[in-house]
Amino acid sequence: MSVELTGMKTSRETSATSYSGYVMLLILVVVVAALAFILPGMAPGDGATKATKVGFVGMLVVSLLGVLILASGFFMIQPNQAAVITLFGEYRGSERTEGLRWVWPWMGKNKISARAHNIHSDRVKINDLRGNPIEIACNVVWRVRDTAQASFDVDDYKEFVNIQIEAGLRTVGSRHPYDDFEGEEVTLRGSAEVVNRELLEELNDRLKAAGVVVDEAGLTHLAYASEIASAMLKRQQADAIIAARAKIVLGAVGMVEDALTKLSQDGIVDMDDERRANMVSNLMVVLCGEKDAHPVVNAGSIY
Repeated sequence: MSVELTGMKTSRETSATSYSGYVMLLILVVVVAALAFILPGMAPGDGATKATKVGFVGMLVVSLLGVLILASGFFMIQPNQAAVITLFGEYRGSERTEGLRWVWPWMGKNKISARAHNIHSDRVKINDLRGNPIEIACNVVWRVRDTAQASFDVDDYKEFVNIQIEAGLRTVGSRHPYDDFEGEEVTLRGSAEVVNRELLEELNDRLKAAGVVVDEAGLTHLAYASEIASAMLKRQQADAIIAARAKIVLGAVGMVEDALTKLSQDGIVDMDDERRANMVSNLMVVLCGEKDAHPVVNAGSIY
């Protein structure tokens, strides 16, 4: 289930136009040095007219404003970081070049981390495919791929990610049963790779509207809710006992069949149907019984 932002313009990241901050820093140093050398020589003396003094003050103010304009345009880009550049509310591109950069000071600079984020979701209670209440949680590794979408297509992209992770977890958790009691191919407990892949696809589909991509997603907690945990544990134990018994009986039948065949082929004993049935009964009891068998020595004939 994807999140469609209908009726709204979708933003796309483009490269911003900025300048090397080191070159601009050199220019700033040259300008400051020139002003420091020139302005003292232009200072009016005590006998200067008022107009001359006003003109000098105006030149000094303009020079300081120019220096401040140059100085306020610097910003730093660290590795795996981007700056979204705007001009009076209009998107003018994103700068991803590392190091010291410079733009005109009236252009906005909003920095966004493009590094991987790791989120461990809270445990949420949902109903699986059969309606059983379960507790489920996941771990998600995500990062911002499109800074323009993250900045302008959603109000708060981090909060958007948190909410969509919980929604995606509920969606995937409700698609499958917790455990395989009736021959289901995919279960939450027994098909971790399939479920994790579905969760990854679901989250990427939901978060593409915010320019976010999910690199890894997987369940970290899965359990029945406390109100049915004891009952489901008994059911699991019963299924395990039935499966074990079925395997024991199947093995015992094979062993009895081999024993009868061997006795008949080697001519060790010649048994009629009644003696054969009696031996089968005794062997099945010995092989399938939970307790050790206590043999009874027959000194006479079974007849």
